[in-house]
Amino acid sequence: MFGIWSIIPPLVAVLLAILTRKVVISLFVSIWIGGLIFTGGNPFGAVAMTFTWMKDVMVDGWNARFLVLVAFLGIGAAFMYKIGGSYALVRSLQHKINTRRRAQMFGWILGIVVFFNDYVNSVIAGNASKDINGKYRVSKEKFAYILDATAAPMATIGPVSDWIGFQVSLIAAAFVSISMVETQPYFAFLSSIQWNFYSILSLIAVPLFIFGKDFGPMAKAELRSLKTGKLIEDGAVPLSSVEMDLGDPINQEKANVWFFILPLVTLIGVGIWALWYTGGGPEGKNLMDALADTEVDVALQWAACAMTVVGIILALIQKFSFKDIEDTVMGGIRTMLPALVIMILAWSIGAVTDALGTADFVVESTQQWMSPALLPFLIFVICMFISFSTGTSWGTMAIMTPIGVPLAYSIGGLPLVHIIIGAIFAGAIFGDHCSPISDTTVMASIFAGSDHIAHVKTQVPYALLVAGISGVLYLFSSIIQIGWLLLLIGIVALVVLSRLLGSWYQKKHFTEEEIALINTNEKVTVNS
Repeated sequence: MFGIWSIIPPLVAVLLAILTRKVVISLFVSIWIGGLIFTGGNPFGAVAMTFTWMKDVMVDGWNARFLVLVAFLGIGAAFMYKIGGSYALVRSLQHKINTRRRAQMFGWILGIVVFFNDYVNSVIAGNASKDINGKYRVSKEKFAYILDATAAPMATIGPVSDWIGFQVSLIAAAFVSISMVETQPYFAFLSSIQWNFYSILSLIAVPLFIFGKDFGPMAKAELRSLKTGKLIEDGAVPLSSVEMDLGDPINQEKANVWFFILPLVTLIGVGIWALWYTGGGPEGKNLMDALADTEVDVALQWAACAMTVVGIILALIQKFSFKDIEDTVMGGIRTMLPALVIMILAWSIGAVTDALGTADFVVESTQQWMSPALLPFLIFVICMFISFSTGTSWGTMAIMTPIGVPLAYSIGGLPLVHIIIGAIFAGAIFGDHCSPISDTTVMASIFAGSDHIAHVKTQVPYALLVAGISGVLYLFSSIIQIGWLLLLIGIVALVVLSRLLGSWYQKKHFTEEEIALINTNEKVTVNS
């Protein structure tokens, strides 16, 4: 309806955020520009539409519950910190995790283990490994990348998650639309995993850069952190800081590692049970059917609330005063306030793109190029653009699955359908991984304690490397129709290119002493 004008608001949001480093202002301006386009150039009408869109996303039931969920996650994490759980965990692990690489791998392994939700992934992996990574002078930018590169990619291919339930439900709806009876939606999803190149390669890239050589802005961030002990660059502002918002833990000498474990076990246990329960598990549905029908927002809200309650009980056992408890609750909400504001504005950008027909324009603009050989690559690129521009992977999946699956079935049959499902999910994850307006990217910045735009700028080169390799693999999918074989080729390419880029960049920009320092592991000087 609005043609090429429809892509201007999300582009403005991304460009302004990178140029000004002010995410909130950039998002607000881009929403207003969307209102300007929508109202035909009326500036006052644009202001009215801006606040209408913001109101609409805040009163939406799903969004409102997610705002409460994020607040509860902040409160629960605040109690884990304030009662000394995080401190006790670092103290108990300091003899086993005694190198930079082990500290970084600890964060990555936690991200792999907590596969059932990307939000919970960031909370757990971030809280558990942030302090110990800081001790070994791992830059906040690198730590945020480790969190971000595992959260959504793992949730979309993990054995059981709310993401998989959502994805299977989209596949099922698409199959109904084309009267597909050749396979079941869940088995189609399983067959598509080997074609989800971006997610799998993104997970593999993290240890490659932990044990290999960083390049680009990330290498500069790591060198700064190692040389000066400054975990963020001068002038950078963390999206949130637990230490600033909450102060020091109370009764550190009495801190016990169980103060960390119990709230997290509660979060995971109640979360998994609630996902099953709200999806109809008690009615006899199997696990995957229950996950497909689950009320994710309600289930995770229950889990986060239960985590908070356990935190309060532990605080009372430690003889916290009611004032201490109230201050911790408010501090936890304050920690998540930037995320809450950015999520509202990011959802509003989504409302803008819906109103302007951004996704329809992108799809229609590329339909004339579609062929069985090019379709996986084009679908992947389109999903990358939509998810990066809107900051929502689920929205991208919801838009593209009903379009891509019937199109693939009509021109290539079931084998092409599996490839396209993988390409859709892979492209959607790209935006969720590295868009500055993605909620998962925001959560990674918060729980890493990183400046948000610094996090985006340092991880984009890594994401583009993985996306570039993935795109080439999709171009070859019509020739080599074995996903796992292509994936193996992609892994080899990733290993070779990451090492070549790291060596080339460091030799060009760093001295020999700096190269030795940035690639050190065992004898790194740690912060006191």
